[in-house]
Amino acid sequence: MDTGYDNIEKKQERSIKEQRIREITLAYYSQVSVRKALLDFSKNRECIPRYFESFGKRPDNFEYENDILEQVKKGATSFHASEELWKDPLEISLDFSRKDFDDLRIGWDLLLDIDSPYLEYSKIYAVLLIEALELHSINNIGVKYSGSRGFHIIVPWKAFPKNIYNQKTKDMFPEWPRIICEYLGNLIQPKLAEKILKEDGIKDLAKLTGKKEEDLFIRECASCKRPATKKYLLTWICTHCKNEITTLESMYNNRRKPRCPDCRKELIEKSRKEIYSCDFCKIDSRKNPELFEKKERFAIEKLIEADLVLVAPRHLFRMPYSLHEKTALASIVIDKSKIKNFQMTDAKPFKIKLLPYYPEAKEDEAKRLLLQALDWKEEQERKGKTIDESRMKNRQSTSLEKGDLKKVVISNPTSDICPPCIRLLIDGIKQDGRKRALFILINFFKSLGVNDEELEKRIYTWNEKNALPLKKGYVMSQLNWFERNPPKMPPNCVNPMYKNLGICKPDDLCKQIKNPLTYATKKYFKK
Repeated sequence: MDTGYDNIEKKQERSIKEQRIREITLAYYSQVSVRKALLDFSKNRECIPRYFESFGKRPDNFEYENDILEQVKKGATSFHASEELWKDPLEISLDFSRKDFDDLRIGWDLLLDIDSPYLEYSKIYAVLLIEALELHSINNIGVKYSGSRGFHIIVPWKAFPKNIYNQKTKDMFPEWPRIICEYLGNLIQPKLAEKILKEDGIKDLAKLTGKKEEDLFIRECASCKRPATKKYLLTWICTHCKNEITTLESMYNNRRKPRCPDCRKELIEKSRKEIYSCDFCKIDSRKNPELFEKKERFAIEKLIEADLVLVAPRHLFRMPYSLHEKTALASIVIDKSKIKNFQMTDAKPFKIKLLPYYPEAKEDEAKRLLLQALDWKEEQERKGKTIDESRMKNRQSTSLEKGDLKKVVISNPTSDICPPCIRLLIDGIKQDGRKRALFILINFFKSLGVNDEELEKRIYTWNEKNALPLKKGYVMSQLNWFERNPPKMPPNCVNPMYKNLGICKPDDLCKQIKNPLTYATKKYFKK
């Protein structure tokens, strides 16, 4: 919790940074070459000014170079643009449906944001990413410094095919760019670990990050490839009754000591052993030690990441040659062959040389990348589906306890397994309570394992059935929030919310369960 002194220090630090950047903004953006670079890049994009800490109104766009200077005179310190390209950015509305956005969208650029606490590691990642793109026959690539410790790499919209698998590529935003990012990240991670370890030893990395050497390695479950959890297997002995008790704890607590169940005296620790377990597969290294062997794989994600946040509807990124509020450096364009030699001092605002950021791409230059990314994603989903189906078959004979609900994955639940209350909600709300209904439905479907794309289709279809549909912007914001955060179980059946909505119409199975999720899983396994 921040103290009053902490808040004062933060305000002082903020005021110093603000003063530093405001001293140069007017002189910097008064340069005709800078304004021209911003205006050229702004075509068909949302372009929003930032006033040190807050953004300007949306949607917005530049028509003339003087528009930029006027914003600076009003206090703008930087400018941010969209990845999506629009027929007319000023026509965008929060009330738009998915179809409305698709109709207005011309296309999208692939924007890859590389971010790390350490600039040198960002440079390594950027070089590997460009090599991966060139391996897929993409040579027209734009690279710019983010202004802090990362880089923005762009592949223009022109490089992508306009139709794939009977789908309009422009309408597959943000789904397809996300898949490309995941595919490239998966391709690069092993090489990234090898490259960083080659340049810096484990001891140097531990010193740099302030971590223990053992924390820079990970163990994972050989079955599902998920990170393993370290636990402690403790054996206790009672000196009075001579009882021996074994416990499994998620963390080691040197102070807490259990008591003997017979004489109630404190137990003495006899032995302690580290074990590793997979919470997903429900196995541990006691019975399957070979599945949790220590891998010589460096935990790179602790140091660097390819940020997928930018691959989101209407998200903005810093425009080329815009200033950065924290560093007062310019987001300069870099020749892709000179990334290794880049230094932060190269981005000082009044020493920069202007280069074009948006290259002239060839038609269908990125077709191979898109096809291979989509094939890779399909293969990943097929493997995941096979694993899930295998696990569900093994669980059919077990009882459905509350803890088990989190393990069930029903990616495409049909209406016949839904409880009466959920079926009534799906038919639409004829009165008040639309937001509560939205909350219940999202949690219900997400908890069952419905993916984000399928969930979006179901929710928008439901909203059209309502007597008075919710605003599209509100629905979209809720879906985006739940996409970033884990779902909760829907409210239990005793919650008055269901009766208040007029949807509590229990059948025989309802009398045996406590939560709509339990109803669906029981029906699913029975079916």
